[in-house]
Amino acid sequence: MTTRLHILVLATLAASLTACAAQDRSATAESIAATAGLRRVVIKTGPFDLTAYVRVRDPAQPVVVYVEGDGAAWRSRSEPSQDPTPRHPMGLRLAGLDRSPNVAYLARPCQYSWGSACKVAYWTDRRFAEEVIAATSTALDQLKATGGFHLVGYSGGAAVAALAAARRSDVLSLRSVAGNLDSEGINRHHGVSAMPASLNPIDVAPRLAHLPQTHLVGGDDKVVPPFIAEDFVSRLGDKRCVTITRLPKASHDDGWESVWPAPIPICRSP
Repeated sequence: MTTRLHILVLATLAASLTACAAQDRSATAESIAATAGLRRVVIKTGPFDLTAYVRVRDPAQPVVVYVEGDGAAWRSRSEPSQDPTPRHPMGLRLAGLDRSPNVAYLARPCQYSWGSACKVAYWTDRRFAEEVIAATSTALDQLKATGGFHLVGYSGGAAVAALAAARRSDVLSLRSVAGNLDSEGINRHHGVSAMPASLNPIDVAPRLAHLPQTHLVGGDDKVVPPFIAEDFVSRLGDKRCVTITRLPKASHDDGWESVWPAPIPICRSP
């Protein structure tokens, strides 16, 4: 076999394996959603087509919106993935456990839905960029019911949820699960490059001081250690509307389903 033909065969095999992996991930999502009565829709937001799974039974009630984590963003510490679609979509799994009348799951850009704007930067250094948060807010506009939103963000989805909540008046509460609430703090902790093209949720924390919120942290989480949520809460100022719930044995991607759904937070009296 010539070198050129050998390379062609390898490239074809790699493309085939990538396509099969994408189909498997989509099939996993469809199975989780079907069990929970969630219907797939694709929301056009301008640059991105965002995949959502939705169940709306009472439009007069709030919608509980789950924002997915970063997914399969990296193949290794230094090599990004070519497809950020999550292999184990924790955000969707949590949404599937929620029995609220109105539930929506919102995937991140280029997860499950591919388009011309899908560049590696949008699941690496630009994953919390202005255009990503604007697209999320546009998706919320299209999901909107008259009762407002309760936002839930898993891992990097917590950053997106917090940044979106800071610019809206219809968000009723925020829950983060293993949440990246200080992207630069995490990058420093892991010794990886800063993300100057991304927004940092800890910078908008003061705007969220009066929003009821609960941050669930895992005592065994090596990806997003508990101090990230603690630092975020320290920026709020007023602490009457926030709690941190620590699960000593939870890791970044394990231990959350057993405690879900966590109660919707409320503010304490002065």
